[in-house]
Amino acid sequence: MLALAFLAVAVDDTRPTRPADPNRPARSGEPVDLTVPEIRHLIGALFSPPITALNALLHWSNWRRSHQASARRNHYRQQLSAPSSA
Repeated sequence: MLALAFLAVAVDDTRPTRPADPNRPARSGEPVDLTVPEIRHLIGALFSPPITALNALLHWSNWRRSHQASARRNHYRQQLSAPSSA
């Protein structure tokens, strides 16, 4: 996980590419991909282990990304069902 985090931080200089299907993230039940700030948070928490246990940290990260995916799906669902003002 630490090596993945360093790779993601190193790739931070490039702009993220959009997925081929822009509707996939809104309809997917999978958690949102790890972001650079999320990876930095995880690395920072690893260097201060007395504050948070690794298991709790990973559980929190997984819950947060799942919650973000759920919020994204609900946002798009609400936007699609709202009447158009145009």
